[in-house]
Amino acid sequence: MIEQQDDEETFLLQRQEQPTTRTPLPWDQFWIILFVELSEPLSSRTLAPFIPQVSVFPFLGLEYDQNRNFVKLIRDIGVTHGDESQVGHYVGILQSSYYAAHVLTIFHWSRLSDHIGRKPVVLIALVAISVSMFSFGLSKIFLGLVVSRAVCGALDGSGGVIKSMVIDITDVTNMPKAYSYIPIPWMIGGTAGPLIGGSLSRPADRFPDTFGQSQLLKNYPYLLACSISTVFTSVAWLVTYFCLKESVSARTPLWELIKRILFRQSYAKPRQPSSNVLVNPREGNPEEVQSRPLPLRALLTPKVLVVVANYATTNLLHMSFTSVLPVFYATSIKFGGLSLDPPRIGTILAAESAANGIFQLVFYARLHDRFGARAIHTNGVSSGILIVILFPVINALARAHGIGLAVWLCVAIQLGLAISLNLCQPCLALFVRAAAPNRASIGATNGIAQTFVSGARVIGPASAASVFSYSKQEGHNAWLVYYFLMTIAFLAVGASLLLPRDLSVWEDDQ
Repeated sequence: MIEQQDDEETFLLQRQEQPTTRTPLPWDQFWIILFVELSEPLSSRTLAPFIPQVSVFPFLGLEYDQNRNFVKLIRDIGVTHGDESQVGHYVGILQSSYYAAHVLTIFHWSRLSDHIGRKPVVLIALVAISVSMFSFGLSKIFLGLVVSRAVCGALDGSGGVIKSMVIDITDVTNMPKAYSYIPIPWMIGGTAGPLIGGSLSRPADRFPDTFGQSQLLKNYPYLLACSISTVFTSVAWLVTYFCLKESVSARTPLWELIKRILFRQSYAKPRQPSSNVLVNPREGNPEEVQSRPLPLRALLTPKVLVVVANYATTNLLHMSFTSVLPVFYATSIKFGGLSLDPPRIGTILAAESAANGIFQLVFYARLHDRFGARAIHTNGVSSGILIVILFPVINALARAHGIGLAVWLCVAIQLGLAISLNLCQPCLALFVRAAAPNRASIGATNGIAQTFVSGARVIGPASAASVFSYSKQEGHNAWLVYYFLMTIAFLAVGASLLLPRDLSVWEDDQ
């Protein structure tokens, strides 16, 4: 073990002596990728005003003003039969339907993109988003809402495939810069989506002079908001079809792939090289280009398992924190929160989201060049420990002195540390690239990681919110939720120490 460490240190010293020239980003294709990525956050956030992520804590007496649209939606559907206590149950089913289906399929879509190319999978995903949003606006029964979200989750493989496409068109010198732009679509979608959903839901009631005569919008009060997202996604489909170049250099004919699956044949024919392919000139090694995607068992190398462990623990920590944070803000001070009203909570979260995107855009590439991916990642997950500690500290200050300068200073520090935690995502993408057994299996390798990300999105919010609710009930340990979050944070820190200090250690062994 010591000899291996010495070899790694010698190798790193040798690498530092070699100057590197940064490759310019391929903006002719990269802007299309950013534009297409906007479809997912825009569609999901359009639904937010009338399907908010709600946690019901009867013992706290909480009632969120932003639930009004959602309550109207549930009443229109009639699934609760007038029983308002069932609202939380049905919103949980509706929210989890997308991610549950996504967990089951994201790996297969990512793996398929290694064979048939990234572009067809992205086109299918955009069709799924468009159809899902339109059918959601036309749904009159709860089952229709669930099916529309589940189908979207099952067919939407764009998230993982777009990340693989970014890896395809970049190299080790410009990939950190590329990932500094990734938050931009999510910032735009996170801002525009709720505005669209909030202002255009129930338009016949909100704007009777303009839409009051439309029987269609009276019968389907959420169709207009959903249609805006549908139109945008359709435009993204057209841009993808006509302008986006395929980034997989060699593809398997679909019929051959189907025969291989149906008849369990060993595929031995060379894959067809794709015309109109965008391949990074630095990585145009013919032997690498002609390599074949590996089976699942061959993908589960120690490197890939280390990256997956980091993805799982980091995203579980991040999703748990983001689900507890608004609940902590809304909970009364005597029950361990801050007693903030919904508008103030929304302002804080929006400011944190904007600050995170701007910070990553301006500073991530510079930080990566100075410190490296592992240092940034380890620092990010380590900040999770301080984030958890600040929860009881903030509440203690609010109990002792009220919501004053000291409380707001600690809130700002906690949100600043959350930005550090968010920087882990582009770092892990770099490690996925380095850990992939070969260039032809990047999609499948990324699919494995994204499967655990989707799993964290299902498990993290539900488990963290449930533990928070349980810990705040009378007779239970009020610190239980912080023990839970701290355990996840320490697991994430431990997993980060398994990563190499320099990506080139893995890449040169690829």
